[in-house]
Amino acid sequence: MLEDRATAVSSPTQWPTAYPKGYAVVDVETTGLARDDRIISAAVYRLDARGEVEDHWYTLVNPERDPGPVWIHGLTSEILEGAPLFADVAEEFSARLDGRVLVAHNAVFDWQMIAREYARVRSEAPVRQRLCTIALSKELGLPLPNHKLESLAAHFGVVQQRAHHALDDARVLAEAFRPSLRAAAAGGVRLPLLECRPLTEWSDRPVPRQSSGGYGAASWRPSRKRPACPYPNPGRYEDGKPLKQGMRVAFSGDTSTERDLLEDRAVEAGLHVATSISRLTSLLVTNDPDSGTSKTVKARQYGTPVVDEAAFGQLLRDVEPADA
Repeated sequence: MLEDRATAVSSPTQWPTAYPKGYAVVDVETTGLARDDRIISAAVYRLDARGEVEDHWYTLVNPERDPGPVWIHGLTSEILEGAPLFADVAEEFSARLDGRVLVAHNAVFDWQMIAREYARVRSEAPVRQRLCTIALSKELGLPLPNHKLESLAAHFGVVQQRAHHALDDARVLAEAFRPSLRAAAAGGVRLPLLECRPLTEWSDRPVPRQSSGGYGAASWRPSRKRPACPYPNPGRYEDGKPLKQGMRVAFSGDTSTERDLLEDRAVEAGLHVATSISRLTSLLVTNDPDSGTSKTVKARQYGTPVVDEAAFGQLLRDVEPADA
C-alpha cells in the first residue's frame, strides 16, 4: 500500500461532494513530442474517490516505427518488437480509464497522445475529464522550485526509482497526488478539471522524419501554413461585446480542445491567429492566466484582454462581420 509522506495531509472527515468518484493516474512514454509520435509504454494506477490505490497496470506498446530517444526511456526496437500493438491493448486500457478522471503531470500531453492512439484504431477513450497535477500544485500554492515531477515528488517525500519508466512515474505521481487531493479537500479547493474531447480528424499521410531508420508514421492533421486573414484588425476585444472578424487572437497553455482544432475554428470564423502577443493583439485565450508564460506576462504588460477557452467557445458562435 502506498504511504503518505512527510507533508501529507490527513483525510478530512467531510469530503467535498462535488469531487470525482475515482481517478486514473496515467503516464505514457512516447517516441517523441510531435503529433505523429507514438506511445511505447503506458501505466495506469486506479485510485478511489479519496486517492487510495485500487490497482495498477502496465504495458509496452509496439509503435511500428523507431522508438525515438532511447537514451531517455530505455526502450529499444528490440525490446518493443514483440510488444502488443495499441489496438491489442486498447480494450484493457479503456477498462482502466472508464468513468474516471484522468490524472497526469502535464496532462494535456498524455491526453492528446492517448486520444490520437485511440483515433488511429477508430475508437475513443472512455474518459471525459482530466486533471493536471501541475495545475493542482498551483491551486494549492505548493512551494516548488519548478513544475517537474521530481520536484513534486520531493515535496511529498516520494522516492523515484526509475525516472521516465511509465510504471514508476505513475506510481510516484499517485503517491504525490493523494496528499495533494487531501489538501485540496481540506481547504475546499476547486479541482482544476478540464474536459477531454476525443480526436475525430486525422490523416494517414506518411511524414518524413529526422531520425535514422525506423517505420513510417501517421500524420495528424498535417501542419500547413494558414492563409493570411483577409480582414483588417478592428482592435481589441471588449468585454460584453462580440468578437469581430479580423481580430488577432493568441492562445496559451492547456486547452480541452486540441490547439490546432481550436485555431482552425478561429480562422474559419474570420479571426487572425497570432503566434505571439503584441500591442496589436485583440485577445488572449488561456485557461491559466496566472501561469507566468511569456504570453500571459506580455498580455498583462500590454493590458490585452484575456478569456478562458469556454468563454472563447461561446464568443465563436456569434462573430461580427468585418466592416465593409
